[in-house]
Amino acid sequence: MPAADGAHGALPAHFTAPGTSSFAEFLGAAAPDLLPSRRALPPGTLEAPHGTTIVAVVHADGVLMAGDRRATMGNIIAQRDIEKVFPTDEHSCVGIAGTAGLAVEMVKLFQVELEHFEKLEGHVLSLEGKANRLTTLIRGNLGMAMQGLAVVPLFAGYDLATGAGRIYGYDVTGGRNEETAYASTGSGSMFARSALKKRWREGLDEAEAVRVAVDALYDAADDDSATGGPDLTRKLYPIVMSVTADGLRRLPDTEVEAVVQAVVADRMTNPGG
Repeated sequence: MPAADGAHGALPAHFTAPGTSSFAEFLGAAAPDLLPSRRALPPGTLEAPHGTTIVAVVHADGVLMAGDRRATMGNIIAQRDIEKVFPTDEHSCVGIAGTAGLAVEMVKLFQVELEHFEKLEGHVLSLEGKANRLTTLIRGNLGMAMQGLAVVPLFAGYDLATGAGRIYGYDVTGGRNEETAYASTGSGSMFARSALKKRWREGLDEAEAVRVAVDALYDAADDDSATGGPDLTRKLYPIVMSVTADGLRRLPDTEVEAVVQAVVADRMTNPGG
C-alpha cells in the first residue's frame, strides 16, 4: 500500500500536501462529514433550540458584546442559561443567534480556524481577515439555512492596527457589514437596536457601555418573548465580554449583577426605560 494511504503509520496525503492555511478547507478535504454544514438531516420538520439576542457596543477603550441567556424551541423555553457569547482569540469574540447546536459548532470551528492560521503562518490574522474567515463559514452553512437551520453571528474585536473596537454583522448568506457604533442580532434585535440608538453616545467608557448593553437586552426581552430578561431568582444574568488593547475579559457575574440590579431598580419607577 502506498505511504500516501497511511500505511505503516504514515500520514494520509492531505496531511502533508501544501495548501491553504484554512482549517475549515483542510477539514472539508480530510473529513467533510465533520463540518456542521455537511450533516445529513432527518426527513420532515426539525425542531431545534434557537438562541437570541446579542448586542455589541463600541466604547472608548474597545468594544463589548452581551447576550441574553434564553434558548427557545417553538413556544417552549428550551434552556434558561445558555451561553451565546464566546471568545474567539485574545482580541475578539463572537455572539450567536439562530440554531444553537449548529452555531456552537461553528464557533468552535472558527476558534480552531484562527489558531490553525496563527500556527501555520506565524502571525495573527488581522481583524478584517478574521471577519472574512467567519463569512466563509457562514456561507458554507447556506444549505442548512435554506432548510430553516440558520446561524447569524455577531463578531467584534479590538483592531490592533487602528487601536479601536470594531463590530461586524452578518446575514444567513454570509453577507457582511461593519457597524460603526453598535449592533444587534437575533429575534429581539429590532427592539435592542432601538434602545442602543437612544442610549449610545461617542466616548462611552466600558462601565457605561455595559449599562447600555444591559438596558438594550432588557428592552428586547420586554417586547420579544424569545429573549430572556435578567433572572434575579436564579441569578442568571447576561454574558458580557469586553475586548481592549489588553485583551479579552469576561465580566464576572458579580459585576454584571450590580448593573442588572441598577437597571431593574430604575425600571420599577419607569418601566419603559
